[in-house]
Amino acid sequence: MALNRPEPPTIGEISAFLAMDRTTLTAALKPLSRRNLVQVIADPNDTRARRLHLTNDGRALLAEALPVWRAEHDAVDSWLLALEGGLDLEALRGGIGLLGQADRPAPTAPKNGDRT
Repeated sequence: MALNRPEPPTIGEISAFLAMDRTTLTAALKPLSRRNLVQVIADPNDTRARRLHLTNDGRALLAEALPVWRAEHDAVDSWLLALEGGLDLEALRGGIGLLGQADRPAPTAPKNGDRT
């Protein structure tokens, strides 16, 4: 679904969107490429960048999988909304934002009770 865009996204855009390391994303794309579902093409405006293009086979498989994808996301949404006290969407968004920063070093705790 992350690749289903009007313009083929770059590897950098998708890795940031999925909160994945680029090398992990590249490894995950290899089986999709071998199955002719995705093509990795050079960006015509920046030869250093690579764009991810869904092939016709990839679009067909995505269309087939879409009802399952929607049903699973609806089930997760229903479960989250049924939690005791409801769902704090702002807290969830904040937590997801923190996950996107997981590759950054954690802040160090104050020493000797120093709170500054």
